[in-house]
Amino acid sequence: MRKQTRITCQISVLTFGSYEIYKDALLKRLPTTPPAFIYALSAVLGDVTGSGWLCPSEVVKQQLQAGMYPSTSAAVKGIWNKRGFGGFYQGYFGGLARDVPFRVAQLTSYEVTKKIYLRAKARRVVAAPASDDGGVTKAGKVELSPIDAALVGAIAGSFSAAITSPLDRIKTLLMTDSSGYGSTVVSCASKIWEDEGLKGFFAGVVPRVTYIAPSVAIFFIAYEAVQQRMAPSTSE
Repeated sequence: MRKQTRITCQISVLTFGSYEIYKDALLKRLPTTPPAFIYALSAVLGDVTGSGWLCPSEVVKQQLQAGMYPSTSAAVKGIWNKRGFGGFYQGYFGGLARDVPFRVAQLTSYEVTKKIYLRAKARRVVAAPASDDGGVTKAGKVELSPIDAALVGAIAGSFSAAITSPLDRIKTLLMTDSSGYGSTVVSCASKIWEDEGLKGFFAGVVPRVTYIAPSVAIFFIAYEAVQQRMAPSTSE
């Protein structure tokens, strides 16, 4: 559990850290470009950056959960012996096809929802300063409080988890039963459609949203806290 948590943290730092770098650079280079497009492009680049480390850990985790191996070390040895280095990247493009749209949906919806929420909060603070529930700096800058970040994060998490559920199903099948569903995203999608119809693509959508929305909400509480702490002070 500790090892998996450590790997997850490393992937998150790599993905979201690079996202912020890409976003800041693109916003400066393309000042006239719609921000939503910048968020989406930065999310793509950030997720591709993190995918090189994510895919091997996902392959090992999925095969452990499927009961194919008794331990992490056994899974690593088994995958290497059967497929070599490429075995750790089986389902890579299926994972990328799921994760990139998810990250784009998650971060773009978060940034857009955050902007709308902050505008509404700023108007509320101006109209009734005494009723503010947190998130206003000494310099008067309106920011997300932990409760605000949780709410905005839950909205983004629910939305992104729901619309990418079909891609998650494809990725899982490619990683755990690629022989039965073909080795490509297209062949796997065709097999699901043939066997289960449209509902097959949304198998597990409720547990997925139930699991992801709270975790994304908690993540963005920490994400906003770190951003606010690292932001340069306007009073200096």
